Amino acid sequence: MKSIKFRSIYQNRVLQHILFWFVSFLVLLRLFASSASIEKIDYLYTALFHISLIIGMYINLLVLIPRLLSKKRYFLYGVLLILLILATAMFNLFFFDQWVGYIMPGYYFISYYEFIDIIKFVVVYIGITSLIKLSKAWFELSETNRRLSQLQKEKIETELKALKGQINPHFLFNSMNSIYSLALNQSPKTPEIILKLSEIMRYIIYEANVDYVDLTKEVEYLQDYIDIQELRTNKRASIMFEVKGELKNIRIAPLLFFPLVENSFKHGIKGATGKSFVHIHLNVSEKNLVFSIENNKGIPVDIEKNHFQGIGLDNVRKRLEMIYPGLHELSITETSETFRVVIKIIH
Repeated sequence: MKSIKFRSIYQNRVLQHILFWFVSFLVLLRLFASSASIEKIDYLYTALFHISLIIGMYINLLVLIPRLLSKKRYFLYGVLLILLILATAMFNLFFFDQWVGYIMPGYYFISYYEFIDIIKFVVVYIGITSLIKLSKAWFELSETNRRLSQLQKEKIETELKALKGQINPHFLFNSMNSIYSLALNQSPKTPEIILKLSEIMRYIIYEANVDYVDLTKEVEYLQDYIDIQELRTNKRASIMFEVKGELKNIRIAPLLFFPLVENSFKHGIKGATGKSFVHIHLNVSEKNLVFSIENNKGIPVDIEKNHFQGIGLDNVRKRLEMIYPGLHELSITETSETFRVVIKIIH
């Protein structure tokens, strides 16, 4: 209940200002009291003294700060602020000397303070209220930035899940087609491929559903997929997966390289008429890892016109930009016969 009341005060600007002036009135009332007991004249003098402070303070808060200070016109703001302080102090003296007698003819008031003393009051009030306003604006800006950052993070996470979601059905569809072909031919390799496929699906569903995985797990997963492809090709193609460096304690975004590997087999070996190959290299050093993959090009009638569109290279490029901004390099080399992709990630 107390937190709710505090939040309502914090969010209600009118209540904040009323509370500020109420506290100010009590403080100055005790300061202006001519004796230990507070008289009616003390209440009146304190109230009248606040008039000039209120005018000066709100001119600063509502005019100078939003129109000059917030727009970084610092010099003009400083000049006008000095003039405002002097004008407020002069108004305070003039008010008590000339106008109070007309407003309250039954009382005789004189200003208790000299011009320089009133300036000190004005400076303190304008300084305190300016700091409060600026600090509140800073906290509001920080909260806005925090919310925007959270929304951006949620947006990125949603997009990453969508990109990873593209991999699963596409991979499963292609794998089922492969198994179907082997089953039609009554291949003895079918059970082994199904077993490896189940291991891959287990990894995708249960282990890759996180932001980062151990690089050793990712390599094992890629090796299983490559083994499946080797069983399908009957050793007709040159398939190589070489890993160099220490993989322990290295973590990486899951399924990052898989679309490239899948497309290399689908659009290279599948459509090949002559010598076909897929060569994959993973080199891990203390500062970075480099993944490169190169394959032959299949004949145009058997592959898509833009064979790395969709969930292939575009998928990898988007994930790299979101997960490793400024920490990755992606290069593509294409000839009439080969296609090569190199990814460098700083870790």
